[in-house]
Amino acid sequence: MRAARLIKMVLLLQSRPTMTAAELARELEVSERTVTRDAQALSEAGVPVYAERGRAGGYRLVGGYRTRLTGLGRGEAEALFLSGVPGALREMGLEDIASAARLKVSAALLPSLRDAPRTAAQRFHLDAPAWFREPAAPALLPVIADAVWDDRCVSARYRRGESEVVRELEPYGLVLKAGVWYLCARVCAAVTGSATKTKTGAATETGAGTGAFRTYRIDRFVGVDVLKDRFSRDEDFDLPGFWSAQAERFARSILRAEVVLRLSGTGVRNLPYAVDPVAARDALAGVPEPDGTGWVTVTLRVESEEVAHTQLAALGPEAEVLSPATLRERFAAEAIRLTELYGRREG
Repeated sequence: MRAARLIKMVLLLQSRPTMTAAELARELEVSERTVTRDAQALSEAGVPVYAERGRAGGYRLVGGYRTRLTGLGRGEAEALFLSGVPGALREMGLEDIASAARLKVSAALLPSLRDAPRTAAQRFHLDAPAWFREPAAPALLPVIADAVWDDRCVSARYRRGESEVVRELEPYGLVLKAGVWYLCARVCAAVTGSATKTKTGAATETGAGTGAFRTYRIDRFVGVDVLKDRFSRDEDFDLPGFWSAQAERFARSILRAEVVLRLSGTGVRNLPYAVDPVAARDALAGVPEPDGTGWVTVTLRVESEEVAHTQLAALGPEAEVLSPATLRERFAAEAIRLTELYGRREG
């Protein structure tokens, strides 16, 4: 514990010209008296820590006691500090490791690049969770993250509907989407047979889907055991490509109904912002020439009439529903109500 603190103290002093005892105590989460003792211990061990007294004093390293990453330019250094996602690293249990790595890089940079972490942080911040949602990291995320890093199979128990299912998985990668964590994995190749029951009554699915990559919401896992066996990673697996294809496939799978509508030029431009982007892209692909009034007729796939009503209402008078008749009637009735509401005059 103390050895790690001493190393961190040296790295802090390498990354800044001078630090007061109070600043070091705050960074190291110790008392100023402990900082004094640690500085003395470093000095006795041959690390040139020098203490200056007075108002402008503090601790510093003398004699150029540092290494430097001379090959990095400013843009490269700033991009390096954009590569981490603090919230995600914290949820995976990697915050301390990432912090130590950034500190080591900061200490090794040329003096002219020491402000790279600050300049990068001032210009970019990632807020992954969706609006109006209190982000909560799944309790089992750190365990799964360790298995992903170590290429170890896991025995995972997760909720599927009203039941629990157990599978032995090869955890390939993690994805954070709008504040929700997902695991991309496939059933362990050694698992064969049929569904069985565990002592807890959970069904164990084996055989089905072996070798196929699947996506699991991590907040639905109720138990994870990391196994001793390591799996051989498929080097052709492309996590970003797999996720992109899965996301589009999911979006298409829930679009089970169709709406025929007319759109003005403004409606065509605003459609991708009102409905699912995949549905909008499909609807506008090969869109016909506008009619005499400048409007076009398209077929839009939607999740349901209820969802379509909510989404298309955002287009206002720039869209006219032609079918299904029930949805058209709903918009017509709503238009009458709006006319009555806005046609009222205060006496």
